[in-house]
Amino acid sequence: MIDAQSEYMSKKRTADEIAEMILSGWVCCSDIAAGIPTEIIDAIGQRAADGRLENVRFHALLDLEPMGILDEKALKGIRPVSWFSGKKLSAAVNNGTADCMPCYYHDIPELFRKYIETDAFIVKVSPMDSHGYFSTGVNGSFNNTMIENAHNIFLEVNPRMPRALSAPQIHISRVTALCESDRAMPLIPPLPFDEISETIGGYIAEEVPDGATIQLGIGAIPDAVGSMLKGKKDLGIHTELFSDVMLDLIECGAVTNSRKPLYRGMTVSTLAFGSQRVYDFINDNPAFMLLPVSITNDPEVIARHPDFISVNGGLEVDFFGQVCAESIGVHHVSGSGGQSDFVRGAVKSEGGKSFIAFPSTAEGGKISRIKPVLTEGALVTTSKNDVDNIVTEFGVARLRGRTLSERTKALIAIAHPKFREELSFAARQRNILI
Repeated sequence: MIDAQSEYMSKKRTADEIAEMILSGWVCCSDIAAGIPTEIIDAIGQRAADGRLENVRFHALLDLEPMGILDEKALKGIRPVSWFSGKKLSAAVNNGTADCMPCYYHDIPELFRKYIETDAFIVKVSPMDSHGYFSTGVNGSFNNTMIENAHNIFLEVNPRMPRALSAPQIHISRVTALCESDRAMPLIPPLPFDEISETIGGYIAEEVPDGATIQLGIGAIPDAVGSMLKGKKDLGIHTELFSDVMLDLIECGAVTNSRKPLYRGMTVSTLAFGSQRVYDFINDNPAFMLLPVSITNDPEVIARHPDFISVNGGLEVDFFGQVCAESIGVHHVSGSGGQSDFVRGAVKSEGGKSFIAFPSTAEGGKISRIKPVLTEGALVTTSKNDVDNIVTEFGVARLRGRTLSERTKALIAIAHPKFREELSFAARQRNILI
């Protein structure tokens, strides 16, 4: 029988020593968001900055905190690849020092398995249990695929990482090396929402029946929607991101998960971050499930939940209903993420609805987010064939099952009043208003 504690001690290193084990030419990948092992990554970045690491391809997702591999000197030896960008990854893509990967979130495990041979998976975990297992804590995501297929696994063991009972487990025998860290978890408090977000949240909350299963995206508007669902009964959660607003719904009794046909009684997510309350809730909680993203974001799995309600954000929409949620023209912002996964699943659900919501204007009211055509270079995140409902502070435009002319009229009706005449003129010029 393996003596797990002895093996632990034999594999224990410092973050700098682990960085020395990364070789030039390797393909590396870190976990996502709150699971990013910051100390190891900073050490790898420093090694590259010192000129001791070359031609390393480093796959990363949703940076919540600064990452040493994105420092200017480190980028001489490391080429990051963003699968979904936070602030620093987005800047690196736009200035040409990082690449990006077009993908749906639910496809990431398959893409790594089929196309990307990974030399090192680097992940933050909770402390080892008595059986020699580490929990990936706040992420299900694509971790099982990486655990199965990466040639080397490097762990940053942190007692602040919650142990989610259903999260992917890594046995000490699978680990190449580990270090210990007591760095605080990234704390992402709920975003304050303004009057516009509150108005939009109210429109969507009216559409949510008791017993619905919900998915809420990132941002002030999804948070506003969640805050207005506290009077509902027997809601269920099957989501991509678990955050504070969903915990509020559980604590007030609006969420019971009692009517879900799948994972009944369980809150289901594939990643989590937020305030310390979120991490405390996850820890050793048998009613919280972290599943692989290939399950949580599978449109067919989502569609099996009746009255599924999906709420996500966007940057702009055109008359056809094409939604851009990941770029401003050619300027990279984030990525496709799971928006299309949940839009497709929700519209196939019996009684389900998808809402893509945003303020009617941007840049302090100077431009309309509803446009005749998307800004040149803008990426289509949700296609015209999948889109369901668009929401602004001026109402809900129901697009699914409607013609181009009908869609255009519905969208103009929820545009800011100062742009409606201009939008109508553009539609008439194109002979759209029939």
